[in-house]
Amino acid sequence: MTAQVEWIESTAGQITADLMRRGVPPEQRIMVTIDHKQSLIPGRFDSRIRVMTAGLTTDDDIDHLIDGAIEEVQQYIQ
Repeated sequence: MTAQVEWIESTAGQITADLMRRGVPPEQRIMVTIDHKQSLIPGRFDSRIRVMTAGLTTDDDIDHLIDGAIEEVQQYIQ
């Protein structure tokens, strides 16, 4: 079974209405990200979306992705 990931950008005041409009039942677990600084680190939010959409949800998955990227760029650093 693969997890379906859907991203919703909303406000705190509108999130319940947005979820109801999409038919998300009240007992369904969801993940909410609160951006206090409004894109403090540019690109971080977009990168996180891509990682989650790819199904990489555990720390081990993300570490593996990072290790692969490090190996990939090492040839250009040396």
